[in-house]
Amino acid sequence: MQAKNERIKEEYIALSEDGRVPFYRFGPGPFGLPGTATRTVVSQPENEPCGNGLCDICRAQGCRERQKIEAQTEGTPCFKVSGMRRISGRVRVHGAKNSVLPILAACVLCDSPVHLKRVPRLSDTGVSLRILDSLGCTSAFSGSEAVVDASGFYETRIPDRLVREMRSSVIFLGSVAARAGEASLCLPGGCELGARPVDLHLMGLRALGMDIRERGEKLYATHQGLRGAEIRLPFPSVGATENILLAAVCAEGKTVLRGAAREPEIVDLCLFLRQCGANIVGEGSPTIYIEGVKRLHGTEYTIMPDRIEAATLLGCAAVTGGKLELDDCAPEAIGSLLAVMRRMGCRLEIFRSSVRMESPRRLTGAGVVETAPFPGFPTDAQPVLTVMGCVADGETRVREMIFESRFKHLPDLVRMGADIDVCGREAVIRGVQTLTGQILHARDLRGGAALVTAALAANGESRIYGLSHIDRGYERLEKTLSSLGADIVRIR
Repeated sequence: MQAKNERIKEEYIALSEDGRVPFYRFGPGPFGLPGTATRTVVSQPENEPCGNGLCDICRAQGCRERQKIEAQTEGTPCFKVSGMRRISGRVRVHGAKNSVLPILAACVLCDSPVHLKRVPRLSDTGVSLRILDSLGCTSAFSGSEAVVDASGFYETRIPDRLVREMRSSVIFLGSVAARAGEASLCLPGGCELGARPVDLHLMGLRALGMDIRERGEKLYATHQGLRGAEIRLPFPSVGATENILLAAVCAEGKTVLRGAAREPEIVDLCLFLRQCGANIVGEGSPTIYIEGVKRLHGTEYTIMPDRIEAATLLGCAAVTGGKLELDDCAPEAIGSLLAVMRRMGCRLEIFRSSVRMESPRRLTGAGVVETAPFPGFPTDAQPVLTVMGCVADGETRVREMIFESRFKHLPDLVRMGADIDVCGREAVIRGVQTLTGQILHARDLRGGAALVTAALAANGESRIYGLSHIDRGYERLEKTLSSLGADIVRIR
């Protein structure tokens, strides 16, 4: 393993003078791509509202505000998509964004190098590596492999500019404070999906013995030694579960975490920590038991496949009447989605590590679908499901029970010709014969993926702006879709 670490580092030695890879040179975009600016345009409708409950931003035909917004997009990177092309073929799913980020935070706890495989090349991955670099760790990234050596760790303050780029950066609070006895960071950024307080994170960390003070937008954590505790989460928060795990693995004594999140990414984090020497049992169930150890060591580990990318690609094939085979995609992690797709008329063959899907000429409405923590229907797959409902016969009712602001993509779907009504947390979608290409604006990661899906099914050309959101969670999505028959290009 040492030889592999040296080989990867040698490939990047020319990028810096001291042998450490300055990932900040890549900017906020994915590695090798320029960063994209995020435009937020808030306007008041000048005419009567359209009456569908979606007019948070007025984009109606003939509205002067719409022309103003379109003028502001000139020169901004976008996807150009020509729709009505069948998405078919075979593809391997990339590593999971929601798994690699907490695992990178866990590398802080290891006293020897960690070699990670199947690391997705995302802007969020870049932010995590830049955070590690700012803490004094040495990192290298080649292809889909990364090496992190935290033996040189010395800094406990996580830079504000990096925290604000990524919501999940709060996960570093538990690992940095557990290793160094203190940590400080500002409240995190990321997609604006409504209230996602860190109260449960702080409650769990305080139960382990951390003194956490909040001053304005800053969090300061200190401790004189962590001790195991019995912690009960009132809601199975994925982020809080991860933060508590990272702090508890090296705490003195036993920790019992009840009401823990059961997501596959939690299981992946526990498997990684156990391979590094942690003593954990119960992952995948509501109760996780952790017995603290004195130290964690490095290891070689392969990140699990991204179940949300798998869901997105299946949705893209479904709305275009295609056939798709996903390799190495962990079907057990997307069981609730596959059940809904069957209900909508898709033919599925499920194997141990792959899925074959054949879409009907016309999908059937899914009826009522409610998002829920795993093993329920994933909130991250909800935006793509709404697009499937737009081109299906019958009605689909989507109830969003996790995030209150996860319908931001729906106004763009309405402009494409979708028939959607929203009442609180429920969207009622009645299928239409066809969608029409439009200028679209991604406002968050999964909503952006839904707009790409809609553009693939639409008649005519669409342009999708706000690629900085999409690049946070999909590795060169346009390249993957092009390999499956889509007419999609990135215009810089």
